[in-house]
Amino acid sequence: MTLDELRATAAARHETCTQIKKMIVSRLDLPIEPAWITDDQPLFGRGLELDSLDVLELYVAIEAEFGVALYDSDMSVFGSVSRLADHVNPALAEQAQTGSA
Repeated sequence: MTLDELRATAAARHETCTQIKKMIVSRLDLPIEPAWITDDQPLFGRGLELDSLDVLELYVAIEAEFGVALYDSDMSVFGSVSRLADHVNPALAEQAQTGSA
């Protein structure tokens, strides 16, 4: 993978993560700025402290905004913004794995 390809992948990942952060803050009406959420910050527990109702809202939001259906088996994608980005845009995860090989 060339340097330009790595930069393009990083820019696409950043854009997807930013879009997810804005969606989380907007849909859940959180009293914070999207930029305060880090890509690897846990969404539950000590992270954003989301609950099960928040997850249901995010399920709906992700399907509406990204056209990606989520199922009960996909619960692990709610670990962080980064994991959500990999799920809604699988090309990012594939490019990251190809680039590190």
